[in-house]
Amino acid sequence: MRISYIEDLNQWRSSFSFSIPVTVRFSETDLFGHMNNTAAFIYFEQARIEFLKAVGIFDGNLNIDGIPVVSDLQCDFLKQLYFDQTVDVYVKAHHVGRSSVDIHYMVLDDKQEIALTGRGRLVYIHAKTGKPVSLEASMRAALLEK
Repeated sequence: MRISYIEDLNQWRSSFSFSIPVTVRFSETDLFGHMNNTAAFIYFEQARIEFLKAVGIFDGNLNIDGIPVVSDLQCDFLKQLYFDQTVDVYVKAHHVGRSSVDIHYMVLDDKQEIALTGRGRLVYIHAKTGKPVSLEASMRAALLEK
């Protein structure tokens, strides 16, 4: 298995500490009970929001001086997931830049095997101008701590 954004899978896997449980809902499956591939991105979003709340930089209120927007997002599907299966969705800040954060995702199935991996970039922008804004030093530190 070769995933472009992962150099050493074991080291990468052990670097996660934040996760949330998610159960595959019936509405997210096809006729055969397989999770639809679009659901992974919903799980990523749910975990990302909880992660940002946990590090204290997202409270759901609009801050026009800097809001996080997703600039790209990808997922690698390694195993199928099924209706009513509970998975753990892990998220971490892989790299924090001046105005952006590279986020990595790992989804473990109920056997603790990697079912999905993903990555994406959040860019902090000014809500009115749409221009990137620098992350405060405290935000950068909080992202790297978790």
